[in-house]
Amino acid sequence: MTAVRVLRAAGRAAAPWKNGGGVTRQIAAGPEGAGTQDFDWRVSLADVHEDGPFSAFPGTERLLTVVDGAGMDLDAGGRHLRAERYTPCPFPGDVPTGGRLLGGPVVNLNVMHRRGAVAAAVTVVRGGPAVTAAPDATVLVVALDGPAEAAGVPLARYDAVLCPAPRAAVRSDGCVAVVTLRRTG
Repeated sequence: MTAVRVLRAAGRAAAPWKNGGGVTRQIAAGPEGAGTQDFDWRVSLADVHEDGPFSAFPGTERLLTVVDGAGMDLDAGGRHLRAERYTPCPFPGDVPTGGRLLGGPVVNLNVMHRRGAVAAAVTVVRGGPAVTAAPDATVLVVALDGPAEAAGVPLARYDAVLCPAPRAAVRSDGCVAVVTLRRTG
């Protein structure tokens, strides 16, 4: 990838979850145009309004980051996890997982990546230019609150920029999520 892609929040359609329990808005996926069965990586925002099960995604790892709301308790294959605001919470995407809201609805930034094909990391930063990634990585920057700028592009809430790592300079008056994706296989 060499070009910067601007991904505006206003252009994202809500799609039902794989298990029908809610809606998600896909920000980006690789390869471009991949669906829920054939992605190497996928980043979306999910609206969660009630407790319930997560969809299973065989062969994937997940990084869930609560970006709005109090948080969630997760049971991921018998392992208890607390998903709190702006703190990435990793768990396998193919184990039975259920979530319980801690204080009302949440919005989750959901990063999924295929084991053995892609490695992913999520960092939430406030202010600027704290982006370090391998030169061969792809970086997705998502504005979470307050105005932000990534790769020279102004961003409103939930807007994103997808670009090669060396071009991913970030400046923000609020928080941004920096998702680093690197091919491993």
